[in-house]
Amino acid sequence: MKPRIAVHKFSSCDGCQLAFLNAGEDLLELARQVEIVHFAEAGPMAPEAPVDIAFVEGSISTQEEALRIRRVRQVSRYLVTLGACATAGGLQALRNFQADGVGEWTRAIYAQPAFIESLDTATAIARHVPVDLELWGCPVNGAQVFTAIRRLLFGALPFVDNEKVCQECKRRGVVCVLVTRGVPCLGPVTRTGCGALCPAFGRDCYGCFGPAENPNTPALARRLEGLGLVPEAIARRFHCINSQAPGFLETGMDYRTDPS
Repeated sequence: MKPRIAVHKFSSCDGCQLAFLNAGEDLLELARQVEIVHFAEAGPMAPEAPVDIAFVEGSISTQEEALRIRRVRQVSRYLVTLGACATAGGLQALRNFQADGVGEWTRAIYAQPAFIESLDTATAIARHVPVDLELWGCPVNGAQVFTAIRRLLFGALPFVDNEKVCQECKRRGVVCVLVTRGVPCLGPVTRTGCGALCPAFGRDCYGCFGPAENPNTPALARRLEGLGLVPEAIARRFHCINSQAPGFLETGMDYRTDPS
C-alpha cells in the first residue's frame, strides 16, 4: 500500500500549495510513489481520510477551522505546516493588533457584516494542535516540501536550515544592501531559504522565511533607528508577513505607537 498524503487549506492565499502544483515532473513522480488522497486545488477530495503526512496551509481564522484542524490532526501520522500563515499566522494575523477585534473592519468592508463568521485573531496551527514539522516561507518552495516528504516517509525529521539570509548573501557574493546603501533589510534576523532573492536584486529582505536561530531583533531595530526610520516604520518591518513569530512580535510591539 502506498503512503498516503493530504494537502489541506485554511485561511491563506493558496500560494504555498503551488510548491506542489509548480513541481511539474517531480509532482508526477510523487504521484507514482504516494497516494494523494486529499488536495482540493488539484482534484482529490477526502479531507477526513487517514494519511501518513498531512500538509496544512493557512492560519486558523474561524471557529470552523479551529474544529477542522483537530480532525486533521486525529487522522494524520505527521502534520506539517506550510508557510508563514500556518506557522506564524501570516498577514491576516495583523488583525491580532486590533483591540476591538475584527468588527470595525468587517463593518467597513462588507455590506452585511453579520454574515461574516470570523475570529478576532488569526493564529498559527501549532496554537491549536501538535505540529511535527514547520516549513517557513512566504511561500515555501518545492525543495522544502519534497525533502520533507522523503525524510518523513523514512521516519526522520528533515534538517531545518536556521542560518540567516546574510550568510546566504555572503556565499552568493551579494553586496549587502544594509551596509552599502542604508536600506532597512531584515536579512540579519531572517532565516535563509529563498536564496537571498531580494538582496540579489538590490532590495531589502522583508522576513518572508521568519526568524533565524537566535535573532537579535532589538539590535537590528536600533540599527534601523540609525538609518532614520521612525518607530512606527520599524514596527511595520517586524509586524508584516511573520508578525506573530518569536522576536519579530516582541520587538515590533516595543516600537508600536498605535495604541490599538
